[in-house]
Amino acid sequence: MSNDATVALVTGANKGIGRAVAGRFAELGMTVLVGARDLDKGAAVAAEIAATGGKAYPVGLDVTDQRGVAAAAEEIGGRFGRLDVLVNNAGIAGDLEAQAPGSVRLDGMRTVFETNLFGVITVTEAMLPLLRRSSAARIVNVSSGTSSMTWTTDATHYLSRMPGSLAYPVSKAALNMLTVQYAKALSRDGILVNAVAPGACDTDFARGLPFRLTRTAADGAAIVVQLATQGRECPTGGFFDDGGRVPW
Repeated sequence: MSNDATVALVTGANKGIGRAVAGRFAELGMTVLVGARDLDKGAAVAAEIAATGGKAYPVGLDVTDQRGVAAAAEEIGGRFGRLDVLVNNAGIAGDLEAQAPGSVRLDGMRTVFETNLFGVITVTEAMLPLLRRSSAARIVNVSSGTSSMTWTTDATHYLSRMPGSLAYPVSKAALNMLTVQYAKALSRDGILVNAVAPGACDTDFARGLPFRLTRTAADGAAIVVQLATQGRECPTGGFFDDGGRVPW
């Protein structure tokens, strides 16, 4: 797709992979909307991007706040008239103890799903009228390799050796199916929808994992940017990482 005057919203863009995606979009000439729960942090990132010559604007966006998301959509529509790219990046790992099989706490489970699944639905639904005004809209949902049932049940794959967890990987598996359903429903509008597994990157989000992190936030952002900027050859309804399709 053409990047000329392309308007892209990235949720959770004030740090980590979201920040890297926003920066790369700006380098490609897009107008980047830096979605962040803390507007001051979003404004700081937007200023950093603008200082390097990019076009970036902060948008206060808590994906669990339906009224706030609706207000953000109204703000974007009033200022830009449309939205070409939506990256649903905002996500949380949650309290790991609260999601351990045998000692699960449902309130902890619900907190993870509110952001990782229902938050994506809330934002996507609010932004759909703006995406439908685009000639080549793209939605990229940031999922996780931990959601792959194939990988997590393959004894040769490192993910099969991770402790059982009932919230984060399950919420991301649900996000994958959500991606498929939106892709089916929106194909008639020309809106392409995909999920990505950025891999474990050296960010605040993943630093508690029990293994060495060698990937950077920029590494994780690459597949997001690829699917957000591909032309007519871009697939829809798929799950991808740097190596291609990820098995469900």
